[in-house]
Amino acid sequence: MIDLFSGLDAWVLVSLLLALAFVLAFEFINGFHDTANAVATVIYTKAMPPHLAVFFSGVFNFLGVLLGGVGVAYAIVHLLPVELLINVNTGHGLAMVFSLLAAAITWNLGTWYFGIPASSSHTLIGSILGVGLANALINDIPLADGVNWQKAIDIGASLVFSPMAGFLVAALVLIGLKWWRPLSKMHKTPDQRRKLDDKKHPPFWNRLVLVISAMAVSFVHGSNDGQKGIGLIMLVLIGIVPAQFVLDLGSTTYQIERTRDATLHLNQFYQRNHEPLGEFLALGKSVKDDLPGKFRCNPQQTEPTINALLDTLKGVSDYHSLTADHRIEVRRYLLCLDDTAKKVGKLPGLPAREKSDLDKLRKDLTATTEYAPFWVILAVALALGLGTMVGWKRVVLTIGEKIGKQGMTYAQGMSAQITTATMIGFANIFALPVSTTHVLSSGVAGTMVANKSGLQGGTVKTILMAWVLTLPATVGLSAGLFWLASWALGS
Repeated sequence: MIDLFSGLDAWVLVSLLLALAFVLAFEFINGFHDTANAVATVIYTKAMPPHLAVFFSGVFNFLGVLLGGVGVAYAIVHLLPVELLINVNTGHGLAMVFSLLAAAITWNLGTWYFGIPASSSHTLIGSILGVGLANALINDIPLADGVNWQKAIDIGASLVFSPMAGFLVAALVLIGLKWWRPLSKMHKTPDQRRKLDDKKHPPFWNRLVLVISAMAVSFVHGSNDGQKGIGLIMLVLIGIVPAQFVLDLGSTTYQIERTRDATLHLNQFYQRNHEPLGEFLALGKSVKDDLPGKFRCNPQQTEPTINALLDTLKGVSDYHSLTADHRIEVRRYLLCLDDTAKKVGKLPGLPAREKSDLDKLRKDLTATTEYAPFWVILAVALALGLGTMVGWKRVVLTIGEKIGKQGMTYAQGMSAQITTATMIGFANIFALPVSTTHVLSSGVAGTMVANKSGLQGGTVKTILMAWVLTLPATVGLSAGLFWLASWALGS
């Protein structure tokens, strides 16, 4: 890893280290900010002592990051438009990264300090959107092109609907448990258990389910939220030291050949579907500015881009053999081809089978650009895992006692945690970032309603207010910081 950073100017190296420290600080804060939700029920119900709960939660968060892949990481990265991603510039990269991280960290610390279960996912996404919109205003780009709105809509939908689903599903699970075992001790609160049975801990099987589901929530939280940190670090590395990270320099000859083959097959795909795609892609026509510009992708430049990429990769068996400029060009070509293929997949007139083939080609095209070195994954895993082990008390109290008018029962804790672990697990499969905070909090609220315990209006209003304000606050904060940073660099 050290050799990757050798030869850098001192200011670039210092900036890089600061940026990496910012990302790891964000993940550390995310650990004690979000993961308190994962251990809230297991601590409140006395299923595990706090020190053991946070330790094992940290371990399972660590494992979740290590084993979670990078699908969610690049879902976050691609919130930015492809034009901003292909604009590789050290100063620009620094302004972008520091602006969005400073905004995200500020909001996360503020909501944590007041014990509000706000979402780190919302916070990060709002910060990224702010940078994209500010970049559009600064460079006279239409706001419609300033952000990858389709990706933003997909992620926004997952963030909006997952709490609603969490509320409903957790309520239904609790109703099922009450129907199955109406007289079970699992329907007692910890206070009732202590007063009526003189027992400190939940019944054995309830305790086991609470512990297992809490660790499952920690694992899926790590595999979902941890990837956001991975995506941020890749933005940092590509923006500040592009020559070393625009492509996976560890790619094997087979992986490079697969990328080349995917490009060839993509060209054949377009020729095969010439009739519905010919005009959109200007197939067979001469186009002004034959190659994608440094800051813009144009579907009508697809054929020249394919030819340039194939020519650049001809005879290449190791990306190290390419010059730094050629690596940047290859990434730009690949991102533009992928962006165009994504647009083509949404056009009418293509059979479902052809669209399926196109999706597979896109995966092969991006195999050597959507990656993360192992040391990046390990660093994020450690930051998130260690962050889990501190600062959890404020949010635990909110989850356990301040959402409902009565304390949480063991059955409510199990219902909320099982629902949360399952829903975030499915989100990971579809590479969608979701909020552990929102899913668990809404799940607890759902069980309170199903249990007829009532909701504490003040706490619910505070959580909803944070939920509503997070996006506009972080969009505005990161946009303002990015504008100031860009002005400073320009001056």
